[in-house]
Amino acid sequence: FGSGDLRRRIAAIEQSLEGMQLPSLAGHLDELSISSSTLEASLEIKRVAGQVNVLVHTVGILLSLPGILEPDETIQYVSLGAGNTGRPFDLETDRRVGEFKFVTWRGADTIRQNQLFKDIYLLEAAETTKRKQVFVVGDAYPLKFLRSERSLRSVMSRNLKLWADFQARFGSRFRTVRDYYEVHGASVELVDLDRLFPGRFVELSEILDPSEGEAAS
Repeated sequence: FGSGDLRRRIAAIEQSLEGMQLPSLAGHLDELSISSSTLEASLEIKRVAGQVNVLVHTVGILLSLPGILEPDETIQYVSLGAGNTGRPFDLETDRRVGEFKFVTWRGADTIRQNQLFKDIYLLEAAETTKRKQVFVVGDAYPLKFLRSERSLRSVMSRNLKLWADFQARFGSRFRTVRDYYEVHGASVELVDLDRLFPGRFVELSEILDPSEGEAAS
């Protein structure tokens, strides 16, 4: 299973089982080298693969820093692991705070939209005079969302704490994402990493599952 086209391999096994009866099955599985150890190995691969989001988030930030920071800028902290690390943002220096999103957008991106809005809102609400930035891989879809008529209630429907905080600040003043972004969007800069580093992050971000890792960040 570790080499070649997995789908073709599975299709070949499916075909080989057609017409087979119980007396022949055990020997056939031996020929295919399929045993309980194969299952154990598969589960181990799944466990390790679950850390890929964290690895991409970590390496992505580290590779971004040399092209983002100014010569005399001082890092105050970085939060490299995807998810809740106890620090408010992924990066804070003596002159900026920032969040990094390495997932590639494809158009149907409800989870990505929710995460991006949360990042922008929390940065906008942060009491600091530092530059506020969200770094994304490609800005076309994010900007389309931020200028959309999607309901803010829908965006925050799975984050009741965020929705409560938003209502406490703004009440019913804003109904859609565009309503809010037109007023407050200028306070948070959306930075396209693909323009800063052409092609560097696109392939990596393709393997990220938006429902894991970054979803908690």
